[in-house]
Amino acid sequence: MHHRELNQVWSELTAPGARFEIVDTVVRGANTRTFRNAPPSIRTFWLSTAQFADRDYIVYQGECITYREAHRQVGAIASWLFEHGIQPGDRVAIAMRNYPEWLLIYWACVSVGIAAVGINAWWVAEEIDYALKDSKPKVVFCDPERLERILDLWAGAPQAMLVATRADTLPPAVTPWSSVIAGGTLPSVDVDPDAVACIFYTSGTTGFPKGAQLTHRGCVANLLNMAFAAEVQAAAVARASGVAPDPDARPPTPVSLLPTPLFHVAATNCGGYATTAAGGLIILMYRWDASDALELIERHKVTVLSGVPTMARELISHPDFDRHDTSSLTTLGGGGAPLQPDLVEKIQSRAAQLRPGTGYGMTESSGIIASNFGDFLVHRPDSVGRVMPAFEARCVGEDGQTLAQGEVGELWVKGSPVIEGYLNHPDATAEAITDGWLHTGDMARIDENGFLYLVDRKKDMVLRGGENIFCAEVEACLHRHSAVAECCVFGVPEVRLGEEVAAAVVLRSGVSLTAEALRAHCAEHLAKHKIPRHLWFLTEPLPRNATGKFLKRQLRESLKPALP
Repeated sequence: MHHRELNQVWSELTAPGARFEIVDTVVRGANTRTFRNAPPSIRTFWLSTAQFADRDYIVYQGECITYREAHRQVGAIASWLFEHGIQPGDRVAIAMRNYPEWLLIYWACVSVGIAAVGINAWWVAEEIDYALKDSKPKVVFCDPERLERILDLWAGAPQAMLVATRADTLPPAVTPWSSVIAGGTLPSVDVDPDAVACIFYTSGTTGFPKGAQLTHRGCVANLLNMAFAAEVQAAAVARASGVAPDPDARPPTPVSLLPTPLFHVAATNCGGYATTAAGGLIILMYRWDASDALELIERHKVTVLSGVPTMARELISHPDFDRHDTSSLTTLGGGGAPLQPDLVEKIQSRAAQLRPGTGYGMTESSGIIASNFGDFLVHRPDSVGRVMPAFEARCVGEDGQTLAQGEVGELWVKGSPVIEGYLNHPDATAEAITDGWLHTGDMARIDENGFLYLVDRKKDMVLRGGENIFCAEVEACLHRHSAVAECCVFGVPEVRLGEEVAAAVVLRSGVSLTAEALRAHCAEHLAKHKIPRHLWFLTEPLPRNATGKFLKRQLRESLKPALP
């Protein structure tokens, strides 16, 4: 299946003097793969998009912002930050749903060396409070919903400047968005490639999320990994079919529907960067709805929808799919969870021009690690594709030794997209990264053609609709209820979302508690998607192994027959 051609094109594109030439450089003391032609910082990348001034850039409901207006507002935001004493190396938090302002604030921060902190818009007050105390931003940009939560948290004693977007009336201590974008131009700053560009929080293995620190070097390397993935796979298929490339051909300008939250790397680092680099149009949604998505695809002639597999499944199985003109849509798929083999086939057969695409990556890799698309994915629907050129990859055994090709072990990757580490968590950083090698926590194998297959998760985590939920975080919350003696949280299969959160609970002797009451307790401390949907109250102690660890797999298998 085009493997010879893929290897040929791969070698040509990454060779000395080629567009995607790979070189080694020293990053944080480790020899690290990177692209010779990568922009030195995100600032350089953002400035390069000024060439698209007359094109539409972001559409949200009835609003449209051009690249020219986006550059004007980005310059004004950065200027306002400098005027208020925010300097390179400081942090600014963004706490809002997917409004156009999110991206403009992000570009403003990274273009002047300020780290943008993505606050999960689904979080309850306690989770927001933790992240703000952890990251200590000098300014928090928020929408009315998040503003209300933050004002309640701070109870009249602001710990940072607050700026509100899309709010009609504001307390005196809150700055209106209109004054931030009133004037000013982008300050001139030299940005260090290894400076922290943004901090995205990942679910916590110890009860609280950790702030992954992504660097400028890592974010631009991810952009080139994605550009490479698209080019190498298309060129290999063309060469295999004997089609000579047209040197003057320009790829069509992408129109991308971006339905996943911008506080995740999948939306910002993958969807946002790739579309912006091509001078494309980004369509944002208030919330995901397959009916609305079909209308937007037809109205704006969307070419790419990259969400989580749940969204792709809902779209192609929607009863109104055939009533809408979706002929512009050429790529459907996404990441955040495996694209199930049956879904690959369904996408492929739904419309002649529609091709399935998937990627595998994580916050700690600044975006994708591997990519699989089109013919390659159809031929290998159970593979996430080949590991991108900016990474070395190996499968590692329990003893830390590299395993032979094809053997299953924990996937470790090393390259310029790997994060600097976790904010304020040196121990967690040391545990996750060894001499530049990131331990992904995923059990995998790599075949003789370099294709990566994910076999299982080493991490104790539920993958629900593309959201990573660490079992320990939910267990820590359950244990905070005085009635709970012991509990065990695990994932169970769910058709729409892939997995759902389930928990087995043993109550203290003589105490009673309803599932509703326990879920209400969770809702005070956890975002809604982390609350166990399935709860079992057991009367016997939970099964454990000789070292005292719960036998989760055994517990899950014994309880699964009781699922609806």
